[in-house]
Amino acid sequence: MADYDLVVIGSGPAGEKGAVQAAYFGKRVALVERAPRLGGSALNTGTIPSKTLRETALYFSGLRQRGLYGIDYSLKEGLTVHDFMHREQVVVSQERQIIEQNLARHKVEIVWGSGSLVNPHTVRVQTPSGETRNLNTDFILIATGSSPFHPPDVPFDQELIYDSDSILNMKFIPKCMAVVGGGVIGCEYASLFTALGVQVTLVESRDRLLPVVDDEIAAHLETQLSQMGLRFIFKERVTKTEIREGHVHLQLKSGTELDCDIAMFAAGRQSNVEGLDLEALGVILGERGLIRVNEHYQTNIPNIYAAGDVIGFPALASTSMEQARVAMVHAFNLHYKERVSPVLPYAIYTIPEISMVGLSEDECIAKQIPYLVGRAYYANNPRGQIIGEVHGMVKLIFSPGDKKLLGVHHIGEMSAELVHIGAHALASGQTIDAFIMAVYNYPTLSDSYKYAAYDGLGQWDQWQGSLAAAEKAD
Repeated sequence: MADYDLVVIGSGPAGEKGAVQAAYFGKRVALVERAPRLGGSALNTGTIPSKTLRETALYFSGLRQRGLYGIDYSLKEGLTVHDFMHREQVVVSQERQIIEQNLARHKVEIVWGSGSLVNPHTVRVQTPSGETRNLNTDFILIATGSSPFHPPDVPFDQELIYDSDSILNMKFIPKCMAVVGGGVIGCEYASLFTALGVQVTLVESRDRLLPVVDDEIAAHLETQLSQMGLRFIFKERVTKTEIREGHVHLQLKSGTELDCDIAMFAAGRQSNVEGLDLEALGVILGERGLIRVNEHYQTNIPNIYAAGDVIGFPALASTSMEQARVAMVHAFNLHYKERVSPVLPYAIYTIPEISMVGLSEDECIAKQIPYLVGRAYYANNPRGQIIGEVHGMVKLIFSPGDKKLLGVHHIGEMSAELVHIGAHALASGQTIDAFIMAVYNYPTLSDSYKYAAYDGLGQWDQWQGSLAAAEKAD
């Protein structure tokens, strides 16, 4: 008989929730963690810290109050790294305690050390004291997450040249910095530092920000960040990175040169599979170490599962948790949560924040799906006026044939919260009439859904008219 029903490697969102899901149903679970603290990158270097720092930047910069009172706030005098990081450290500490309590409540045994797979039923752990312990188990869940990818020609020193994890250890608030990469992480940190009054230059090899975002929404974000002072250089690549006399020098492909106090490279991420000995076991891996899994998050070795960033897209904390739960339901035949919802909301915590669910205009065009659009602007919303958020918008994409909702896109304050209204409507196959029929508190930003639907209904009436005219002409 195995010592455990399940051994989980990694204590991030996927690892924690997978372990607890199995333990909730009475399974004997051990969780292996090589870092000195629980929570994975989501808690310690990624999701929670960056979102907390976003709020800290908004607080110290007074950016929210500028629109509200028309006052030209300047950054608080003498801001230090300690001041800037204080709230992040408090939040992370509190969240870590919550994880510890959750694991303890479900009687999940924590085994500290680096795990590797000896065979499909044995995890070998090298403990911090140098001892070796073998954990025999029926099932294994790999939830080791991911780490920033380091281009080989970039001399990361964690003093002046950072990745998205090490930037949390910066030694000073810079006057100017370069962010290389216009994806989610690059845009989030570029907007955060811009809000603090840092002169940020963002270098992106493509011709736009955030390819995963609806083109209109991405263009709105670029406009607002430009107005805040963020400088963009598109269709350019960094060809050489050097540290010169206490600052960073970047050479671009076009010959342009940039000098800045610090630089942060956001060049994507790679799976944390090194040291697990997966290839020796025959587990199939993809590019940058991604573990290949089926719809049950099962690898090609039936009793070994993987979930979260280690398997790649969408690499969100929210989906990672659900993937791990689904994996454990399948492993133990629990008939509980048997699939991850096909409707996945996505939030990007830039300033302003963005959120979306369903199809974008770009996707509709690429897939040749007929669509219409309804829009509502925060500038016309009383709550938007009250809180000084007049640049946001809600965008509904729907089918002209039956008015069924296809996608929802937000930019502006509370976007990450508001998108869930659209997500529920999308998941239940609602039409835009659902928003017109609904009653929302007044004044609220949620009420924008109703007016975006009314705008969409106007577009639909015009479409119906054009259709009737075309039929009459025939």
